[in-house]
Amino acid sequence: MSQTRDLLSVSLNGLTARKIRTLLIMLGPIIGVSAMVCAVGLTESAKGALQAQLAQLGTNLIIAQAGGTFGSQNPTLPADAVRRVESVSTVTGVAATTNVSGVVSLPIQGASDYYAAFPAPVRAAGVGLPQVLGVPMLNGRWLSLSDIRLHTRAAVLGEGIAKQYGYVPGESRTIRLNKANFGIVGVLGPVALDPDLDNAVFVTQWSAKHLLGTNGRPNELYIRASPGTTQPTAGAISTAISLGGPNQVSTQIPSDVLQAAAQANKTLQEVALLAGLLALTVGGIGIANVMYISVIQRSAEIGIRRAVGHSRSVIGLQFLLESLFVGLIGGAVGAALGVGIVYGVAAVAGWTVVISYVDIPIWMALALAIAVLAGLFPSIKAARLEPLETLRLG
Repeated sequence: MSQTRDLLSVSLNGLTARKIRTLLIMLGPIIGVSAMVCAVGLTESAKGALQAQLAQLGTNLIIAQAGGTFGSQNPTLPADAVRRVESVSTVTGVAATTNVSGVVSLPIQGASDYYAAFPAPVRAAGVGLPQVLGVPMLNGRWLSLSDIRLHTRAAVLGEGIAKQYGYVPGESRTIRLNKANFGIVGVLGPVALDPDLDNAVFVTQWSAKHLLGTNGRPNELYIRASPGTTQPTAGAISTAISLGGPNQVSTQIPSDVLQAAAQANKTLQEVALLAGLLALTVGGIGIANVMYISVIQRSAEIGIRRAVGHSRSVIGLQFLLESLFVGLIGGAVGAALGVGIVYGVAAVAGWTVVISYVDIPIWMALALAIAVLAGLFPSIKAARLEPLETLRLG
C-alpha cells in the first residue's frame, strides 16, 4: 500500500512540477471531450427545440395549391374545393385562402408610395383558418361568420405586419385596401409552419370578391389530416380536388422542412464527433511526444531511482500513471467545459438543454484510453534505461 501511495505521489509530482507542459498535453483530451459533448449536446438541444415545436404544431398540416393547369395567370381551385377535400375520410379540418393580387394596403396616411412599392400581401381567408393552423390570436378576434353575413369590412393582421404597421393592441385602427377602408379586429399569432402568413392582411372571402375584385375562389387550402395519415392524405387530396382530371394540384407538408433541419443537425453532429475524435487522436500523439521528451529530460531522476533499487516496472508504471492522470483530468475538464458551453448556448438561443450524460463517461474513457496508449512507448523507454545510460543522457 505504501509503495502504491508513493508511486501515485511521484506521478502527480511529476505533472505538477511542470505545470505549463502538463497543461499543454492536457489540451488534447480537453478539446476532444468538450467537442464531443458539444457536438451531441448542441445538436440534440437544437433538435429538441424543433421537436417541441413540431409536437406543438403537429406534423399533419398539408398545404394544397392550384397548379397552372387550372388556367389564368393566377390559377384558382374550384369553388367547392373545400367540400371536395372534406370528403376525404382522413381529413379533420380545411380552411381556404386566396392570395389577392394588385391590392395596396395603406396603414397610415401618406405612406402610399412606400407600400405601393412594397405592398403587404392580402389574403382572403376562411373563418376556420386559426383552428386548422393551430395558432392562437395574439389579441382581438378572427374573422367570423357574422362578418360575412353582415358584409363588415373587418381585417386581421399577421404578427409581422402588425409590428411593421405599429399596431397597438386594443386600439381602433383603420387601414385602406385599395379604395376601401377596413377596421382591424385582431392580430394572428406567429405561424411557424408557414411564416409567409405573419406578414399578411386577412379579409373575408366576401370582401375580397365584392370589394377587391377577386372571383371568390380559393387558390390555397390548409388541411389537417388524422395523425399518422399525412402522406397518404396528401396524395388523396390532389385526386379529390381535380376529380382525377388533368388539372394539377400541388401539396406540401411544412413540417418536413423542420424535420429536414433536424436531420441536418444529425449530420452536423456526426461531423463534430469525428472532429472531436480527431482532436483526441492528435492530442494522444502530443502526449506521446511530450512524454518521450520528458523521459530524456528526467533521465537523471530515473537513474537515481534505479540506483536506489526501483525496478524497471515501477519506473515504467510511474510514467504510465502520468499519462493516465493526463487523460483522466483532461477528460473531466473537457466534459465540464462542454456541458458549460451547451448550457450557455442553449440559454442564449432559448433551447431546452439536452445532454447525453450517459455518453459522457464513454468519451472520458476514450480520452483516458488514448492517453494511456500514448504513454506506453515513453513508459517502456523509461523502464529500459540503465543507470549508466542515464549518465550519458543526463
